[in-house]
Amino acid sequence: MPQPSPPVRPSLPFYLQQLQQPLREALWVVPALMVLASFGLAYGAISFDQGNSLHGTRRLPLLFGIDAGGASGMLSAIAGSMLTVAALTFSLLLAALAQVSNQYSPRALRNFMRDRVTQVVLGYFVSVFTYSLVVLGTIRTGEGGHRAALLQFVPTTAVLLGLVLALGGVGALVYFVHHVAEALQTGTLVRHITLETQAAIEELFPHRFGQAVPEAGQAAARAFVARHGWHPVPSDTAGYLQRIDTVGLLSWARHHRTVLRLEVPMGAFVGEGQSLFSVRAGMDHPAAADDAPADWPDDLMRYVSIGRHRNPAQDVAFGVQQLVDIALKALSPAVNDTTTAVMAVDYLGELGGRLARREFPTPLRSDGEQLRVLVIVPGFDDYIRLAFDLVRANALTNPAVLRRLLRALALIAGQVRSADRRPVLREQAELVLAGARIALPSDYERRQVEAAYNELSAAWL
Repeated sequence: MPQPSPPVRPSLPFYLQQLQQPLREALWVVPALMVLASFGLAYGAISFDQGNSLHGTRRLPLLFGIDAGGASGMLSAIAGSMLTVAALTFSLLLAALAQVSNQYSPRALRNFMRDRVTQVVLGYFVSVFTYSLVVLGTIRTGEGGHRAALLQFVPTTAVLLGLVLALGGVGALVYFVHHVAEALQTGTLVRHITLETQAAIEELFPHRFGQAVPEAGQAAARAFVARHGWHPVPSDTAGYLQRIDTVGLLSWARHHRTVLRLEVPMGAFVGEGQSLFSVRAGMDHPAAADDAPADWPDDLMRYVSIGRHRNPAQDVAFGVQQLVDIALKALSPAVNDTTTAVMAVDYLGELGGRLARREFPTPLRSDGEQLRVLVIVPGFDDYIRLAFDLVRANALTNPAVLRRLLRALALIAGQVRSADRRPVLREQAELVLAGARIALPSDYERRQVEAAYNELSAAWL
């Protein structure tokens, strides 16, 4: 069958999104840009001083009362101190990363790697070092006789600016220490993860993936996708499904009059050669009537991003999993931090409440006319079990966390908008109570959990 032309291309924003994530989480990108900016700043300041010197105009006063040798010494001191402070900053950052990995979760490291303040402070120290070296290289002492003395050049403005930048480095170092101390606090970390996950919930995938198939046409659409005739599209790489170019993929399906079925949910690991998509002729395609095979361009992998780790942009479950990991780490015998576990459970309840208020999009997506894409969408029950199953299983001997789990479930139950979402909350509460009766060592602790269950059960009964 001849292929339609011209071919559909992935949308430009998707290319930018694929580039944005690794660049956003790289510690070297912002410092590298700031170093380039320091070259431009040094060039501009030196050109200004050189222009004033050639025209015989009076330059800014030598506030430090120094000659070319003194300016050289000052810039050398600034460059050496900035390089030392940059090394100290990197050491503080590595210590913070080690603490986060050991105390919270390795998945939380990406929040520090992509922290803009950290990247800017590191870039500031390195760029001031570079600026000082560039200006230092333009100073001419004029030694060697009367003619050489006429060639003496001290870029006063550039040296003064270097002094100002060095003084700013003191403030940057103090602020960085404060920022790291603030970022290492449990409340800051879990709050950041929660806000990031809440943003993903507001754009709950696949909410903006084309349009939902109308309810009146869903039965026919489901009957159509249940038929034979699907052709697998294997993945050409291994990794986690991070992002889908929803605009480009929908355009591809409409252009070739096909229906695409995503075989794995967002955030799932995909092995090389594993079927990532299945494709078949759409309802408006001539081959749809008899399920006849057709040849489509083998370029669907251009519309997905597969990487080494998960991304919360279209993957709400990853944000929930990060909070679960923090709670599990806190409950481990090596850490044994009940307060951190309780805080993580509180924010899991907050996310659960937001999901309880959210209408989940249908997995059947259309281009406004025909069914084009079928995706795997986790349900409310899936998110609740992800949030509470592992935490409950690891907290059976911790009455404080068990009571907090019940309060989090009650918080969620108070915000559900559909009665069919209450059974999973009741199930989780009963599992907490049953586990407490079996695992808690004393009657006093068991009575505490039972009292919390009796007090809060009205929310889900």
